Amino acid sequence: MNKTDLINEIAAKAGLSKAASKAALDACLESIEQALANEDKVQLIGFGTFSVTEKPARTGINPRTKEKIEIAARKVVKFKPADSLAK
Repeated sequence: MNKTDLINEIAAKAGLSKAASKAALDACLESIEQALANEDKVQLIGFGTFSVTEKPARTGINPRTKEKIEIAARKVVKFKPADSLAK
């Protein structure tokens, strides 16, 4: 399912126009993105939890040249599904 399909599903199930559904979805995604940028946790009961974790710097190997390379520390988004979703 892509974003257009999701907008169509929201419009059908909520009885909204596609434009209103797109605006609602965009606002929702923007809010989640902003919260994660602020390193807040986003918990949607019955769906799951989005959180930001920090991965430390590490040494990796270039598979082509077998040369050791340094991989910088970074922040990544993790998603943990709710028990009801994971079944």
